[in-house]
Amino acid sequence: MGSSTTSVADKKLATVVGKCEELAGQDLFQFLDHDGVQRHIASDDVNDYLRATSGEEITAKDFRTWAATNLAAMALADMERFNSEVKAKRAVAEAVELVARKFGNTPAICRKCYIHPAVLEGYLDGSLAKVLLARADAVLGAHVPGLTAEEVAVTAFLRWRLGDTTAQGLG
Repeated sequence: MGSSTTSVADKKLATVVGKCEELAGQDLFQFLDHDGVQRHIASDDVNDYLRATSGEEITAKDFRTWAATNLAAMALADMERFNSEVKAKRAVAEAVELVARKFGNTPAICRKCYIHPAVLEGYLDGSLAKVLLARADAVLGAHVPGLTAEEVAVTAFLRWRLGDTTAQGLG
């Protein structure tokens, strides 16, 4: 397995990650317990923690899917309006490629497994831009702990697209 390099701007986080990387083996998520024994953290451990902490059936993939969906929506929102099917499909392909580069996956995997299809469909039919713009004032004023204003707008779009008009600012 090849090595990769990632930049981390937060000095405290960079120090913690650096100490983890210094441990023998290829797993980033590992630590030394109180007795100095090296312990590995597997995806099942992370998913068990997320379920226990949230009380929901949630996995790390849910976070990855949300991040990919949000990134694709923001990329598409920044795209020029299209006047042909070819330009529209090209913009979708560019957004999917952007997500793929960021996530280290192929565009096909990102499109199939991580980007919510409503975002891509919404761009192609024009509803993504309309809803993000029309709902922005209503939803951006609503503070949702842990979400950026953009994430609130994308959440509003997805809820609208999936038929939920009960959320604040969507009625």
